[in-house]
Amino acid sequence: MAISSVLGYPRIGAEREWKKALEAFWSGKLEEEEFHGKLKEIRLAHLRKQQAKGIDLIAVNDFSYYDHVLDTAVMFGIVPKRFEYEGGAVPLSVYYGMARGTKDAPACEMTKWFNTNYHYIVPELDGAEPALTGNKPLAAYREAKAELGIEGKPVLLGPLTFLKLSKGYSAADTDAWLERLLPLYAQVLRELEQEGVQWVQLDEPILATALTDEDVERLRKVCYTLAEAAPGLNLMLQTYFESVERYSDIVALPVKGIGLDFVHGSAGNVKSIEAHGFPADKVLGAGIVDGRGIWKSSLRDKAALLRKIGAYVPNDRLMVQSSCSLLHVPVTTEYETELPAQLKGALAFADEKLDELVLLTKAAVSGEASIASELKQCDDALHALESLEERVRADIRQEVAAVSQTNPERALPFAERHPIQQKQWQLPLFPTTTIGSFPQSADVRKARQLWRKGEWNDERYGAFIREQIDTWIRLQEEIGLDVLVHGEFERTDMVEFFGEKLAGFAFTKNGWVQSYGSRCVKPPVIYGDVAFREAMTVEETKYAQSRTQRPVKGMLTGPITIMNWSFVREDIPREQIAYQLAYALRQEVEALESAGIGMIQVDEPAVREGLPLKEKDQAEYLAWAVKAFRMTTCTVRDTTQIHTHMCYCEFHDMIASIEAMDADVISIETSRSHGELIHSFEENTYKMGIGLGVYDIHSPRVPRVEEMAAMIDRALRVLDPRLFWINPDCGLKTRGKEETVDSLRNMVEATRLAREKYSLMV
Repeated sequence: MAISSVLGYPRIGAEREWKKALEAFWSGKLEEEEFHGKLKEIRLAHLRKQQAKGIDLIAVNDFSYYDHVLDTAVMFGIVPKRFEYEGGAVPLSVYYGMARGTKDAPACEMTKWFNTNYHYIVPELDGAEPALTGNKPLAAYREAKAELGIEGKPVLLGPLTFLKLSKGYSAADTDAWLERLLPLYAQVLRELEQEGVQWVQLDEPILATALTDEDVERLRKVCYTLAEAAPGLNLMLQTYFESVERYSDIVALPVKGIGLDFVHGSAGNVKSIEAHGFPADKVLGAGIVDGRGIWKSSLRDKAALLRKIGAYVPNDRLMVQSSCSLLHVPVTTEYETELPAQLKGALAFADEKLDELVLLTKAAVSGEASIASELKQCDDALHALESLEERVRADIRQEVAAVSQTNPERALPFAERHPIQQKQWQLPLFPTTTIGSFPQSADVRKARQLWRKGEWNDERYGAFIREQIDTWIRLQEEIGLDVLVHGEFERTDMVEFFGEKLAGFAFTKNGWVQSYGSRCVKPPVIYGDVAFREAMTVEETKYAQSRTQRPVKGMLTGPITIMNWSFVREDIPREQIAYQLAYALRQEVEALESAGIGMIQVDEPAVREGLPLKEKDQAEYLAWAVKAFRMTTCTVRDTTQIHTHMCYCEFHDMIASIEAMDADVISIETSRSHGELIHSFEENTYKMGIGLGVYDIHSPRVPRVEEMAAMIDRALRVLDPRLFWINPDCGLKTRGKEETVDSLRNMVEATRLAREKYSLMV
């Protein structure tokens, strides 16, 4: 008989209880024992909810104190030497030090989890001596069974994915590292088997990417070793985010189950099953409900897909699953009382997806007639969404079609624009700037809340925002920055702010998802055609420019980032959504330029994360992503300097696309990767303005002048000093005022030293 299962549940809590507990602990408001108790309470509540919904096989060990990749590293004692770890159980001070940095030790690198907006902490293998510090999956299993009577399914990040996502070792050492890790994985599984665990979910999402013959051999070694170590354990080799590569090799492995994504990898995985069948001795984990999107499943279509799969896999060997962990979606639609009924009725967050899984499992077992009323309700809800007039705006589609058929490009190439801009702006060697936002204090957040509640009118709130701008314009001038920003105090979020001012967007009340650590975001919902209404940023930017003689950048979020950091409609191609956004943002760029703003930053930190996992699909995506950016910026004057920003991604494989965006200046994160991105420029010449972030804004520590000076020196070995800018990694919204000022003063001092050192060389 088919059973239901999920691959993981959101950590943060329906009202972000998890986030609040972490931040209370970090600030000293919660003692460690109380903190552990609070997180246990949250963890059990999540399990209890899944139990009540009727999920047959509930994942355990999907809960984390920060990040599941960091958890795996810590469980195996892989802690960088700079944190002075001496073995045994890893204390929370070290655990959070790796994630956030300490006074004396920079944090570990943070980057995107495949093509999602979730960030993981990158394990550092260099110098590590792995040893099992504690069996975390076993502890999670015991807790669920003892407290709630749940026979859980422990989740464990697989060794191949763990190695592929780690750093600090050479390709030649991959097999040696696998030999060091496999005995530890084997010990974890043996202890789980001895405890009576039935199923273990071994996550290997790396199998959805391109695999070499060597990778396949490593995977065989992993599976044979683990099967031999715990022969009585049912091991589910779980993949997600795309169809698997090397299907025939993977289904031949000695595991009891294979988990496949039938949402984002549906076509490829169905094709593989139809061509090669599915082994009669294995269970199929059919990822049928979207773990990354918020739209209600078409139960009728999903039931039909299960019937199709059922021709190859009988019910007694079928698990009806989410396509991936539900980590990537909000917790529940329960609190969404202000959305239009037609829109809310078409949404399914984590809790609603649990209901869908139970219904689809029932349909698989008893036939679709057993859920006839639910099928009709679902059909009605999806039809109501399609009937909304915002879904199709003929005027916008015609205008966007006309613009997107042209080749968007600046009037002059960069080589000719650059001297014109130099003459216009008269900037010094190594201009200094920031990425855009400044600290949003409790006072700023309170003022915004009072304004949203109607307790402050527009005039009072506007005066408050101008006071904040005045304060930080003065501070930037005192610190000595060359190009200033207004600080973005009026903005809650870099995507939400623009979505609220554009047509085609809706906003949830409590639709939070985890981005990294305790950082949660509330993505907008793009449900209709996107259109420009009126100027969005001109008032604050123009005011800031009136308060200084130095240039102030206009600050916009780019079309691809708005799209990738929103939950988007599924009825039209993403390319079309990107062009609608680009056309709307172009009108804002033109409004800023008309208001006298001659430097405009269009941030695109999410371009890389939207890159398809399949290499065959990447060129097409990059082509229209670049085109959307250029559509946004191509109409400005030669003297107008276009900036952009990218962060926390691997960029070495898309340097050509970054250059093709034709921004005059790009700033890129490098500090958490300890300058490793610079290696990309040792192999690829970059001919435009560039600023490699010289300090990590996601850590509370104030970097020393010497650290930033060293980063500048390394960058200038491979980059043209005449085109080099100096800036932090990212926006400073989440930092405190004192640490921000101190860090920027150190950055300006490091710049002064660099100017003295390099001025005679230019």
